[in-house]
Amino acid sequence: MLTLFSKNSHPNCDGIGRRDFLKIGGLGLGGFGLPQLLAAREQAAKSGKSVKDTSVVWLWLGGGPTHVETFDPKMSAPVEYRSVTGEATTSIPGVTIGGQFEKIAAQAEHFAFVRSFAHTNSGHGGGTHFLMTGYDNRMVDNGGQPSRPSLGSITARVRGANHKKTGMPTYVRMDGIGADGPAFLGTAYAPFGTNNQAKTNMSLRTSLERVEDRRALLDGFDRFQRDADRTGLMSGLDAFEKQAFNLVLGNSTDAFDLKKEDSKVVSRYGKGLGEQLLIARRLCEKGCGFVTLNYGGWDMHGNILQGMKGRAPMLDHAVATFVQDVQERGLSENILLVISGEFGRTPKINRNAGRDHWAPLSTLALSGGGLKMGQVVGESDSKVTRPQTRPITPQDLMATVFDVLGIELQTQFVNQGGRPVFMVENGKPIPELTTLA
Repeated sequence: MLTLFSKNSHPNCDGIGRRDFLKIGGLGLGGFGLPQLLAAREQAAKSGKSVKDTSVVWLWLGGGPTHVETFDPKMSAPVEYRSVTGEATTSIPGVTIGGQFEKIAAQAEHFAFVRSFAHTNSGHGGGTHFLMTGYDNRMVDNGGQPSRPSLGSITARVRGANHKKTGMPTYVRMDGIGADGPAFLGTAYAPFGTNNQAKTNMSLRTSLERVEDRRALLDGFDRFQRDADRTGLMSGLDAFEKQAFNLVLGNSTDAFDLKKEDSKVVSRYGKGLGEQLLIARRLCEKGCGFVTLNYGGWDMHGNILQGMKGRAPMLDHAVATFVQDVQERGLSENILLVISGEFGRTPKINRNAGRDHWAPLSTLALSGGGLKMGQVVGESDSKVTRPQTRPITPQDLMATVFDVLGIELQTQFVNQGGRPVFMVENGKPIPELTTLA
């Protein structure tokens, strides 16, 4: 249950006090209140750097999705290597993807499928760190802490923690992914989501079935706004405290509430992942720059056919619906969808009819963001083992995302040792997708 006011505050009238407001306005990101974060955002704006209003929705397939049964079925390979789910013909001539992704296949002209993505860390934690930050860290699988900031936190650091006009947090985590935090950038640029004080203050939940919590949140905001208007609470607050007030009581909170969405659209997306992607679209429309979702269950060491039957249909429907909706709303230039996991899976089916961890090759699916769609980038070898052409690295993906978000490729920040370091050292935007090379 959401508690907006404490009994121990000193009230102005009817139990509403300045301390209560500051508890709401201070979203508790590592000790940084929202007023301070907005002040930092204003300072960044004064630096003269432009801020691009584009967004990334990163859909993480936790556990390591098979590259063969998703986007590189390789039906020409020997039977023990090829897709056990067959293939689906796409709207791109001559291109097929995994047999359980017919809805995505029908919209393939709005996708780019990367079939030569590769790195060197086959551990869940280490592979995740590589994708989320662009850097390998083998200590993560042995209990080590992330050593580099995530793409989402970098976005928040460059743009500021909140959107200048709407107050929407720049980086929202709907479901946790390893190594998705700020590292040495500091907790002011942590994701607004489930693992920080925002969970307490704003009642954000990964379980979208908890509608009653969101309704309590919104009802509480309504009551607080009426009381504030009646008692004159806004007097005596400085400019950034007023901005914090406007965020908490403004319409940016509506993005989390599907009651504000057309019921036909809600029904079209469906439950579970569909609801999450719908909220992600709404967050982006309100100015969120980076949203992460985790649709797990892809660590299929045994009976991969059954595993795919359990996970693929919801993914196929939700992603196809999201991409079509974004296209219909004219948002495809502004929102980039990235679908990835920490690695691919062994090309050859094992004795348990599954596939094991495999970093030397995996696939990516991207849609929108103003990139060039309707194509396959790179090619795997004859047994989907390694890239045959155009090896693409996590830093190349990171550089491509930087391009979409308008982040300079040479961006540097000071690390924990006091030394300025590049966020991307070796990566280049994928030239087939963007005009930059």
